[in-house]
Amino acid sequence: MKICCIGAGYVGGPTMAMIAKQCPDIDVHVVDINAQRIAAWNSEELPVYEPGLDEVVREARGRNLRFSTDVDGAIAAADMIFISVNTPTKTFGMGAGRAANLEYVEKCARQIARVSTGHKIVVEKSTLPVRTAEAVKRILSSNEHQATFDVLSNPEFLAEGTAIRDLLHPDRVLIGGESSAAIEALVDIYARWVPRERILTTNLWSSELSKLTANAFLAQRVSSINSISALCEATEADVDEVARAIGTDSRIGPKFLKASVGFGGSCFQKDILNLVYLCEYFGLHEVAEYWEQVIKMNDYQKRRFARRIVTTMFNTVSDKKIAIWGWAFKKDTNDTRESAAIYVCRDLLEERARLHIYDPRVSKDQIIRDLQQVMLTQDGELPPKKAELIDNNVVVEPDCYAAAEQAHAIAVLTEWDVFKQLDFRRVYHSMQQPSFVFDGRNILDHAALREIGFEVYAIGKGG
Repeated sequence: MKICCIGAGYVGGPTMAMIAKQCPDIDVHVVDINAQRIAAWNSEELPVYEPGLDEVVREARGRNLRFSTDVDGAIAAADMIFISVNTPTKTFGMGAGRAANLEYVEKCARQIARVSTGHKIVVEKSTLPVRTAEAVKRILSSNEHQATFDVLSNPEFLAEGTAIRDLLHPDRVLIGGESSAAIEALVDIYARWVPRERILTTNLWSSELSKLTANAFLAQRVSSINSISALCEATEADVDEVARAIGTDSRIGPKFLKASVGFGGSCFQKDILNLVYLCEYFGLHEVAEYWEQVIKMNDYQKRRFARRIVTTMFNTVSDKKIAIWGWAFKKDTNDTRESAAIYVCRDLLEERARLHIYDPRVSKDQIIRDLQQVMLTQDGELPPKKAELIDNNVVVEPDCYAAAEQAHAIAVLTEWDVFKQLDFRRVYHSMQQPSFVFDGRNILDHAALREIGFEVYAIGKGG
């Protein structure tokens, strides 16, 4: 069998690498029009950081896994084609700000239709709105070569930072389709290493909707505990104690009850907005409002954290140096999409704070791009004053100690383990006094920090 995957991003690259590793007899070809990204996949420094990914790629690359920009050639040779391209939220036209932009998916379908001969199985791997497969099937059926296709939905349920573990030991693999033969062909691949009872088969539409719903439910839990964190701070309750108490209820469970500065990443916000748009499209306005509140609560949590920094530091951070520890949306990834750090830092920059930023995996170029993007006008322009603010008030540092030197405060915005292992006495003596710590991830030993002399403020903690 020959497999082609269109899209060499956070999903396509690791997923195909795992299939190639577990199925050495299957030829796996990952293609992308981004030559720079493909070059990185063929190098020693992969474009995606995931613990364990290097080893998986090294084992299969050059044997039965390859990366190239030859999209047409890979499609023509493949028996099974995975579509794993980006589906960002639309920024224009109908559904702007909520609906998924399916431009890249449609272009993939048209390219597959144009190049294909014989019979091929096309697998939706990208997160897509319900009934997208219908559009894909119609496009494929209009091909000029009498090629035939079966379309499957196989949504990914990877958590960045644990993607390799999730691929090796998934809670479930979901495959939706109409052709039992096509479904079984994909089931047989995953069954090489995934127990059969964990491979769920559904119709196409249930599979597509299950992905959106799973992310919506998880994001809802984060926003729910974050809403309670605000109440905890007001009443001097401890949000971790509250989460532990309710998490022992077997009907609720402990997962995704960790209060924080807010969720980020490529999935939660995009998928909830997509769900909101679908509900509105079908006239389910109350349902749309319900799910939209999850996003509003997440935005509120980020604004609330930035506001807490300003009010605590005597109602001004103008010309004060603030060390920002962490830029990725979560630990063990270099992905910054929708990271809470971007929005907190935007608000602090608006207050004219001087930000010294460190993240162990995110580059300076990416940090600057993120800040520029979040400060664009509706017309897509970066105002000169905003550009000047970034140039003059943002420094990307090589480590935590450099970021904290002579700083008035530290804001922890990603839960990297390295932040818990620092010499905090050294940090304290290098800072301005009083020295503030704002722990947006509740990962530090707050009692120990207060004993050193820090003034500590954490999410959902009184005092």
